[in-house]
Amino acid sequence: MTFLELEGFSVDAVASTREAMARLAADSYPIVISDIYVDERTGLDVLEAARSANPGCAVILMTARGTMETVMAATRGGAFDYIAKPFDFDRMLEVIHRAETSLAAAEGDESEIDDLPETEMIGSSAGMVDIYKVVSRVAPTDASVLIEGETGTGKELVARMIHRNSLRADGPFVPVDCGSIAPSLLESELFGAMKGAYTGSDRDRVGVFEAANRGTVFLDEIGDIELQFQLKLLRFLQEKEIRPLGASRSRPVDVRVVAATNRDVQKMVEQGKFREDLWFRLNVVRITLPPLCERRGDVALLAHFFLRKYNQRYGQNARLMESALRSMEEYSWPGNVRQLQHMMERLAILAPGGRIDDDAVKDAIQSMEPRETAGETLADTEAEQIRRVLAATSGNKSRAAKILGIERKTLYRKLERMGLS
Repeated sequence: MTFLELEGFSVDAVASTREAMARLAADSYPIVISDIYVDERTGLDVLEAARSANPGCAVILMTARGTMETVMAATRGGAFDYIAKPFDFDRMLEVIHRAETSLAAAEGDESEIDDLPETEMIGSSAGMVDIYKVVSRVAPTDASVLIEGETGTGKELVARMIHRNSLRADGPFVPVDCGSIAPSLLESELFGAMKGAYTGSDRDRVGVFEAANRGTVFLDEIGDIELQFQLKLLRFLQEKEIRPLGASRSRPVDVRVVAATNRDVQKMVEQGKFREDLWFRLNVVRITLPPLCERRGDVALLAHFFLRKYNQRYGQNARLMESALRSMEEYSWPGNVRQLQHMMERLAILAPGGRIDDDAVKDAIQSMEPRETAGETLADTEAEQIRRVLAATSGNKSRAAKILGIERKTLYRKLERMGLS
């Protein structure tokens, strides 16, 4: 502790957990540092006592025998940071300074918004209001709708909103990602197949259109459908009948089709890559979603909505500062609303002291962009993020990898290097 005193800190040192408990019961400490393994009790007990006496204190734990269980317990208990031994004094000093910054942060610049909407299909910009008006008019009809927009702008959300406000709201809503289904399988996926229709077909298979009878089918990435299959889709839209593979006759189904694409289908028509008659059939009503960079006034609403959602999901109490919003509104958002959503999920878990400021936003943006991790400082930061995300997701590695923006196998390799595999 001499090192900390030389740095100008006032330090009370104790030699046992019993003495630590007594001090914490008698006085309020803004920063508490403890080893995990001390005596008959542990640093986790010290953490609980410190946070009970002063919920706003920053508790820093350290150990040479870190395990996933102790890291998760420390994070759930509200530890500010968890440091693996051996470490140099500069590392400890950097963590303490971060704790000081978090504790000293002014509460006055916290961003607040009243009356948040119930769904993320939100926004009060002129472009979004125009979309709401179109949806309100087309939803009660059975007209086909084509939704255009970049990836991540919320095309499926609009499709679901159309369905919820239609006369088919009590029926099923079935989304289909046409771009992820092999062309050879798309026909059986949509129209179904009879037993023996193809190799390995050992039973009748109900297609999407039949499964969605009296409901809505959402065909996402319609521009990825091969030209030779487009005629079959056109016939279905005209006749409202399906003929499963291997079936001897067609049968009627009652479904509404809402399609979406992130491609310029009109240009594809001009190039002969998309049937013009199918384009006209789908494009009865067209809705074009603006990219997030064109609706910056909605960033604050969306950020607060997602923060509330992930605070509730992970039992967090992260707060959004005005400086963070300014950084968000200045960013280009190439991944649109979906990118903002993933970033707010990440920040709800990883924000130092639960305070999301402009530095936290800039770090999150940098971390979500492809980069090579180099140097001890970056490695330490990455390890800390992995521990916090795994703790928040209760060790769910698939979910953690998604939040961290990495492949699951990459996460396994990183955990192995961290000794937490």
